[in-house]
Amino acid sequence: WETCWFKVELSIPLAWAGQEVHFVWESDGEGMVWQDAQPVQGLTKEGEKTSYILTRSLKESEPHSLTLYVELACNGLFGAGKGSMIAPPDPDRRVTLSKAELVIFNRDVYELLVDLEILLDMAQLLGEEDQRSFQALYTANQMVNVCDVTDPSTFPAARDLAAAIFSQRNGESQHTIHAMGHCHIDSAWLWPYEETIRKCARSWVTVVHLMEHNPELTFACSQLGLIPVLWQAQQFEWVRSWYPGLYARICDFVAKGQFIPVGGTWVEMDGNLPSGESMVRQFLQGQRFFQEQFGRICSEFWLPDTFGYSAQLPQLMHGCGIQRFLTQKLSWNLVNSFPHHTFFWEGIDGSQVLTHFPPGDSYGMHGRVEEMLKTAKNNKDKGRVNHSAFLFGFGDGGGGPTQKMLDRMKRMSNTDGLPRVQISTPDQLFSVLEKESSQLCTWVGELFLELHNGTYTTQAQIKKGNRECERILHDVEVLSTLAVAQDRVFQYPASQLQRLWRLLMLNQFHDVLPGSCIQLVVEDALQYYTEIRRAGAQLQEEAVQSLCRDLLQPEARSTQSTLMLNTLPWERTEVISRPGPDGTETLALVTVPSMGYALVQEPFVPPQPVAVRKQEDGSVTMENGIIAVCLDTMGHLTSLQLLDSGRSSVPDGCCANQFALFDDVPLYWDAWDVMDYHLETRKPVTTLLKPLEITLAGGLRGSVRFSLQVGKSSTLTQEIILDAMCPYLRFLTQVEWKEAHKFLKVEFPVQVRSTNATYEIQFGHLQRPTHWNTSWDWARFEVWAHKWLDLSEHGFGVALLNDCKYGASAHRNILSLSL
Repeated sequence: WETCWFKVELSIPLAWAGQEVHFVWESDGEGMVWQDAQPVQGLTKEGEKTSYILTRSLKESEPHSLTLYVELACNGLFGAGKGSMIAPPDPDRRVTLSKAELVIFNRDVYELLVDLEILLDMAQLLGEEDQRSFQALYTANQMVNVCDVTDPSTFPAARDLAAAIFSQRNGESQHTIHAMGHCHIDSAWLWPYEETIRKCARSWVTVVHLMEHNPELTFACSQLGLIPVLWQAQQFEWVRSWYPGLYARICDFVAKGQFIPVGGTWVEMDGNLPSGESMVRQFLQGQRFFQEQFGRICSEFWLPDTFGYSAQLPQLMHGCGIQRFLTQKLSWNLVNSFPHHTFFWEGIDGSQVLTHFPPGDSYGMHGRVEEMLKTAKNNKDKGRVNHSAFLFGFGDGGGGPTQKMLDRMKRMSNTDGLPRVQISTPDQLFSVLEKESSQLCTWVGELFLELHNGTYTTQAQIKKGNRECERILHDVEVLSTLAVAQDRVFQYPASQLQRLWRLLMLNQFHDVLPGSCIQLVVEDALQYYTEIRRAGAQLQEEAVQSLCRDLLQPEARSTQSTLMLNTLPWERTEVISRPGPDGTETLALVTVPSMGYALVQEPFVPPQPVAVRKQEDGSVTMENGIIAVCLDTMGHLTSLQLLDSGRSSVPDGCCANQFALFDDVPLYWDAWDVMDYHLETRKPVTTLLKPLEITLAGGLRGSVRFSLQVGKSSTLTQEIILDAMCPYLRFLTQVEWKEAHKFLKVEFPVQVRSTNATYEIQFGHLQRPTHWNTSWDWARFEVWAHKWLDLSEHGFGVALLNDCKYGASAHRNILSLSL
C-alpha cells in the first residue's frame, strides 16, 4: 500500500506541431498524474487508462517543455492479492513501471478502429437471420478494401462507409437504453479505508476530465459517506480536504447536472445485517448530506452491490422520501433466476417502491455491442416497459468510464438493428419507467440473494462489535434524552453521537460488516468498535450522573443499595449481579420499570427458587417453577418443559444444544459463501474435555459448565444458566477457534410442527418456509436473522435468541444458529 512519486520532465519536439500528443504510462500499480499541483488524470492499466492527453493539436504558442508528477501506488485496481483477486495481499509485492513514453496519437486511426469494432460485433452478434449482420459484415469488408494503411488520405472514405450504416435509424418500437457513467468504489474491500481516498481521487478526476471534453456525459456517483482515519465527514468532504481543486471542479459539474450524486445513504451498506435504527441513520445522514450540499434530497436508493435486501427497506425508503430503487445483485443468484428487471417491490407494511435491475446484469459495462444486445434481449419485462439502465465504467476498485466507451455508444445512439442508446440520468430513466408502470408486477417480501450466505457469520468479532455498538448507542441516546428532559444544564452530546454513529455506519459498508474484506480492514473496523465502546461508555456515565445525581449521593442511599437502569420499553424482572460489601459479586432479583430506574436495597425473594439436582448418571436437572430442564454430561439439552402447559419442547430421543461441525469448501468465494452441499458433511461434536459440572447450586440462579473439543484444535466452553422467575435458559458460549474451512453450528430440535419459521428483521419480522418444496425454498438453506428466530404452532412455540449472531436456519423442526 506504499506510494512513490515520479518527477517527469517532458520536451515535445517542435516538429510535432499540429499533432495530438499523449504521455503514455503503463504500470501494474494505480497511478495519478499531477500538473501544476493539481490531480489531472488517473492511470490504471486494468481500467484502460494508460495515457494523459497533453494537447489535442500542438500549437506553436503552447509550452513545449513541461513537468508532470506521477503518484504510483503499489497495488492494482483490485488490491494486492497474489495469484488470485481474492487472495490475501502479498507483503512482498513490488510495483513495475513498464512504459513511460511521449507519443503522437493518431486520432483518425483510432476512430477507424472503433468503427470496425462496432461493425464486426454487429456482424458476429446479430445472427445469420438478421440482414443487418450481413450489411455490417460487407461494409467492414469494403472498408478494408478501400483503406490503405500507408495512405491516411484513404481513411475518410472508409469512415464514410461506416457512417452510412450507423446513420440508418431504428423504428419507434426499439428498446431504449439509458446509459449512465458509473464507478462503483468499495469503501474498503481488497484494500484498506485509506487507499479508497486515492481511488476516489483517481476515478473522479478522470470523470471530470472526460466531462470537460464530452458535455453530454452523465455520471452517477453512489458513494456518499466515508470516514477515513481522521474521521472527516463523508467522501465529498474529504475529497474537498485532500483534493480541494478537484472538489471545486466536481461541484461545477454537479451544478451542471452531469456529476449526479445518488444513493440516499451514508455508505453503500449491507442490506441485511444493520439494525432498523442503523438503517434509518444511514438514510438520515445520507439525505441530510444531499440537502445541505445540493439543496435537495435523493429520490433514488442506489445499492448495486450488497448481498440481499431486507423486506423492511421499502418502508424505510418511503419514510426518507425515496420511492425508486436500483440494484443488480440478484443476477448473481446461484439457483433461481429472478423473474423481473422492472417491478414494484412491496415491504412488510405494504409500502411499494419502483425497482429496476439493469437487464445487462452489471454495473460495470464497457459500451460494447454485445452488452447492448444482452440488455435488450435479457429484459424480463418486455411488453410492460421498453426502457432500461446501462451503467458503464470500470468498478469495484474504481476506474470509471473511458473515452472509448463513449465513442462506442455515440455510434450506437440510433442505429438500425441495435437498441437505441442515449446518455441519460437516473431521474430521466425512472420518470419514463413510472409512466410505463401500469402493467408492472409486484414482488412481496425480501429480495434474498442465493449466494454469499456465509457473510452472515464470517468474522465473528465484527458481527459482535456491530450488535454491541448498536446497543451502546441506543442506551446512550435514551439516557441522554432523559437527562435533558430532567436537567436543563445537561448538554445533549449530539456531535459526539454523530461521530460515533458515522464510525459505526462506516463499518456497515457491504464488504466490512459481512466480513468479506482483507485483514487490514478487519483491524481498522475492530479499532472503530473499540472507540465506540470507549466513548459510548463515557457518554453513558455522564448521562447517568446527570439523570440520577441525587440518587448517587452517598447520603441518599445506604451502602447496600444499587441503582438499576432499564433502557428497554417494558418492565423487567431479572437476576442481576452486583458488588457486595466485601467486594465479591452477589446476586439480586430486581424489578425495574420501563425506561426507568430502581434503587435496589433489599432484593425480594422469588416465589420459587431455582432447584439444581445432579442425577446418578451425571446428568443435571434445573427447575424454577416456570421451566424445567435436564442436561446430560455432554451439555445436551435432553428435556425442556414449560411447567404450566406440561408441554415438552425437545422431542423424545433428540438432544438440543447439539454442536455440529461442517466442512466449508465453497466453489470460489471463500469468505462469502457456504454451499448447500456443506449440509452433507455434518459431524456432531462429541469429544468431551470437561464433563458437565454444577457451578451454582440454585436459589436465585443455577448454572452448569462443560467443555468440548471442536475439530482438531479448537475448544468450546459453555455455561448454561437458569435464573429465578425467568422463562428462558441462557447459554454463555466461548469458542477458541483454530479451524480452517470448517463451519460450527448449534442445533435445537423442538417438538413443534409448523411450515414456517419466524425471524426478526429490522423493526419487524419475516416468515420463511421450514420445508424445501421448491428450489426457491431450498436455496434458503442458510438465512439471516437479527436477535431471534421462532418456531410456533397454535398455543405453543420455542424461540432461539442471541446477542451477536446473524446466520441461522430452520429446517423441519430443527432451529440452528451459525456460530
